[in-house]
Amino acid sequence: MPNLQPYANPVYFVYLLLGLAPIVVGLLLGKRWRLYETAISLIFLFLIFDADKWQQGVALIIYVLFEVGLIFAYLKYRRKHNQTWVFVLTVCLAILPLVIVKVTPAIMAGRNSLLGFLGISYLTFKVVGMIMETRDGIIKELKLLEVLHFILFFPTISSGPIDRYRRFIKDYRQIPSQSKYLQLLEKAVWYLFLGFLYKFLLAYYFGSVLEPRVAHLALIHGGFSKYLIAYTYVYSMDLFFDFAGYSFFAVATSYLMGIETPMNFNRPFISKNIKEFWNRWHMTLSFWFRDYIYMRLVFFLMKKKLVKSKIALTNLGYLTLFLIMGFWHGLTWYYIVYGLFHASAIIICDMWLRFKKKHQAHIPSNWLTKYIGIFVTFNVVCFSFLIFSGFLDKLFFK
Repeated sequence: MPNLQPYANPVYFVYLLLGLAPIVVGLLLGKRWRLYETAISLIFLFLIFDADKWQQGVALIIYVLFEVGLIFAYLKYRRKHNQTWVFVLTVCLAILPLVIVKVTPAIMAGRNSLLGFLGISYLTFKVVGMIMETRDGIIKELKLLEVLHFILFFPTISSGPIDRYRRFIKDYRQIPSQSKYLQLLEKAVWYLFLGFLYKFLLAYYFGSVLEPRVAHLALIHGGFSKYLIAYTYVYSMDLFFDFAGYSFFAVATSYLMGIETPMNFNRPFISKNIKEFWNRWHMTLSFWFRDYIYMRLVFFLMKKKLVKSKIALTNLGYLTLFLIMGFWHGLTWYYIVYGLFHASAIIICDMWLRFKKKHQAHIPSNWLTKYIGIFVTFNVVCFSFLIFSGFLDKLFFK
């Protein structure tokens, strides 16, 4: 059997459309054939993790057994008890495999952990979200097959979007009306078209044609140069179109299966400030970090009265949030600096918004200031992507 990485080439889409055709027919007839959905999901998971990826497949099986056991054990405990240390321990155990995978290359001279597999980060986000909602009393009952279907939902397994359990299961348990499903099909076709445009045309042009050329010229010239500036914008476009194209494919595939997976991007480059940007860029990730890290940290600090100033409290939340996001990407200086850069940008943005509100009678707000905001935000974001790319590490330190 061939190994097929999600949405990587046209062959994957041939298998995908053949496999999903009976599901589409069933939903058009008002039926959800769950047994077939389970079978086709297992087949695609096998195709993703077979051949030379078999070790990742074994790691995935071990991971799922461990995490599902942890979820149900905490649910059983939570029905009678609610001690904080047990909750914290459960969350720590849930993220432990991911931490090991992220730390191993840094301490083992670049070697990858045997526990690693494609999508471990996004599966961990799902699991931790479920544990936290169980702690909050939002999740009170779980069914094993539904939990497995949620965690192993193959359209989004590699890079999201990150769904929430209750929202996903609501879609999974019901059958959309024919008119509703026809709307989903229409959107799915459009998103597939956009995905091909973004990933296989635009991302290919920026990433495979332009990026190697400008990178080579920047390295030859050395230091700061016009080629480094060109690389900044070319890499930013490649990153966006590649990731947004993948996300369109994942959402379209979900829609074909009658699951309204949330969107990941909403025209991020028209954002008027950096806070708006994070409400438009990789939205399911930024909202996950906001809901499960930032809000909980701020609430904890407020409850314990550890920080009196609301501004200092907010800024501490931003620094913590983006530092964690930086470490999540990897234990390298440029990922950590990337996180600190965005935390600093949002803190400065907040300062400006407070100043603007206080002096709104003297500060103009019109179409010109709007486009100035978009221009500044776009360039700040592109510079942050240059940091994120690691190209500065090659240019100045190697």
